[in-house]
Order: sequence, then C-alpha cells, then structure tokens
Amino acid sequence: MSNKFTQYILGAMVLGIIMGSAIYNFLPDTRGDWASSINLIAVIFLRLIKMIIAPLVFATLVGGIAHMGSGSKLGRIFAKTMGWFISASFVSLMLGLIMVNLLQPGANFPGTLPTAGQSTGLAVSAFSLEKFLTHLIPTSIADAMAQNEILQIVIFAVFFSVAMGSMPERSKPILALIDDLGHIMLKVTSYVMLFAPFAVWAAITATVAKNGLLVLWKLIVFMGGFYLSLFILWGILVVVGFIVIGPRYSHLLKLIREPLMIAFSTASSEAAYPKTLEGLNRFGASSRISSFVLPLGYSFNLDGTMMYCTFASVFIAQSYHIDMPLGTQLAMLATLMITSKGVAGVPRASLVVIASTLSQFNIPEAGLLMIMGIDTFLDMGRSATNVIGNTLATSVVAKWEGELGPEHATVGPGDVVPGDMIPGEVPAE
Repeated sequence: MSNKFTQYILGAMVLGIIMGSAIYNFLPDTRGDWASSINLIAVIFLRLIKMIIAPLVFATLVGGIAHMGSGSKLGRIFAKTMGWFISASFVSLMLGLIMVNLLQPGANFPGTLPTAGQSTGLAVSAFSLEKFLTHLIPTSIADAMAQNEILQIVIFAVFFSVAMGSMPERSKPILALIDDLGHIMLKVTSYVMLFAPFAVWAAITATVAKNGLLVLWKLIVFMGGFYLSLFILWGILVVVGFIVIGPRYSHLLKLIREPLMIAFSTASSEAAYPKTLEGLNRFGASSRISSFVLPLGYSFNLDGTMMYCTFASVFIAQSYHIDMPLGTQLAMLATLMITSKGVAGVPRASLVVIASTLSQFNIPEAGLLMIMGIDTFLDMGRSATNVIGNTLATSVVAKWEGELGPEHATVGPGDVVPGDMIPGEVPAE
C-alpha cells in the first residue's frame, strides 16, 4: 500500500505539471480562474491537516513526556535537541553563504531591478525579539490550538505533562485517555491522508497554471544555484545520518518518501507532519522522543529555510552591486541565526526574516520582489529539506538516548517500542 501511495503522489505531480501547463498555454484569459478553482482542493486538504495538527501534537507530546519519568531526563533531551538545532542551523546558513559567493547568481542579473524604495508588502514589523518571547506563552491553550500555534501548544504540553508526572497515581486515568486520543487522531490522520494525491495534483496544477513554467527561466541561475545548494545540504544531512545512525538510516529515507513528496508538492512542511511522525515511529524512534523533538523542530530546525535566508540575502546584494566584505556577511549570518528563530507562525516567514535583515545592512528590501514570483517553487524545496532535517534530528536524539529500537510495521502513540515505558511502570534513570 505504501508503494502504491508513493506512485499515486508521483503520478499526481506529473499530471499536475501537464494539466497546469495546458491551462497556462491554451486558456490564457481564464487561467487565473482555473488556478483558483483547482487550488480549492489543495486548500481543503491543508485545512484538514490543520484540523488534526493541534490534537495530534498535544496527545503525542503529553503522552511521550509523561512516560519519560524525571524532569532531569526531559532537560537532558531538551539540551541535546537544541544543541543539534543550533548546530544544524549554523551549517545551513554557512552553506548558503558559501554557495552564493561561489556561484555569484546575482553578479550579472539580466532582468530589470525593482526601484530601491518600492514596497514588498511584507509585514516586517511582525518580527521582534520581544514579540517572539511573549509569543512563546499562550494566553489561552484553546486559542493556541484554534490558531495551530505549535510552539505554544508545546509549551503548555510540557507544563501539563510534567505536572502529570509529579502525580502518577492521579494521572493514570488521564494518561490512558490521552493515549486513546492519540490512537484516534492517528486513525483520523490515515483518513485525511487518503486525499493527499488529489491535493498534490491540485497544488501543482494551480501553481503551474497561474505562473507557467517559463517564469522559472527568468531566474534560472538563481533557481539552479539554490537547488544545487539544497542537494548539497541533503548530501550533508544524509552523510551525517549514516555516520551517527549507521547503515539502517537508508531505511528511514525510504520511510519518509511520502512526507517528502507531500511537503515538496504542497510547499508545506506542516502537511507532512503526520506522515513524518508515523515514519519516525515505524523506524523505531521512541514515540516519546519523536513527539517531543519533531514539534520543536517545526519552529527551531528549518534547515532549508535557513540556507535560503543567506543565499537570497546575498543574491539581492549582488544584484544591486552592493559590496559585502566577509565580516559583513558573517554579521548577517549571526543576525539571521537569531531572527530566524522568532518567526514561528508569521506568514511567509522566510521572506519576512530576509526583509527584516536586509534593512539592517542597507540592502534594498525591494530586491525581494524579484524572487517573490517564484517563491512557491523555492518553498517546495525548502519544505522538503525541512522534513529531512527534522527526521534526522529526531532519530539522532533517539539514538543518543538509547531509544532507537528496531523497525515496526505500525506504531501508535501509546504502543510500547524499545525504550518506551509501560504505563504505570516506575520510571528508571
């Protein structure tokens, strides 16, 4: 069934490109209407995904942390997770900086540059360190779930599950209920994912029908350089995976084929979350590790987005012939390292991060207008890369904690896999 599902998604992508191109070329007067109508299918699918994300994250995260035992273990796992995230972000940012300097995609930009003072319409003011810190804490868990604020759900779930762990006897009925909720949400997820091939077809068709494939040729050097850099980043992540996890890492790559294609075709990492979690648990990663690390990764470990930030920022500077010495570029990297962590939940997050950074280095924000037209095509690669980065981070932390067991056919949030504690069992350090 898994192989057939993969084939359905691949077929949907190919069909989408063909139909989208046909609409763009043969129905030029109505292609916008066609794109909007067809895209409705993808929008409905993404709304279905958003419908299940909050209860799925809450149930799996609370169940996982509640079974961890002492708070010291949670702190240790958190420290290892954030250490990996920071290291991966630095590598991604540095790779983007190195590649854009080697390839020089903006040095001889053939197109017309936007006027320096032209507005991009991006809500750059949406980011500030103060807003990020206050945004971490939900004013209402109901509102956080309604808005799908994953980071806020994680904060509340950590407090909730630690409190449960301090009251093991009273928490047993609640924990059993939450485990049951997790199983039910995974079943709901399986129903929702049946619509994935239709959503993939709709997303690809609408994107190509609206923009056409010819739009890519206008920035072919930039696109080609960025995707080449992504492939190199993929290579680094895969090599690290084999070094840390061993030869069985190749099995994980097979298990995440579906979420990779879903993320790529819909340009949404969020759409791939349920399948990514399922793949990690089938790989043998303890559900309490995967349900803790993966949601955090969606806010702090966006490797594809990180690399894009430095690559696009320096590309714009090159296009406007703005000299950027090495020291300035390293200062930009350090700035992006901080600002990129503060845009969880901000629409078009990578563009907002870049826009806010450009202004600090006297680079025209209007330069973003050159690449905004192809941002969806770029976001497809970024989203797929984010999935690879987060699956690697989760499996590595599970390996470090000795909670990476053998592969399983199916694993639910309450199932016992090697390293998981049986409900009611006394936690051991």
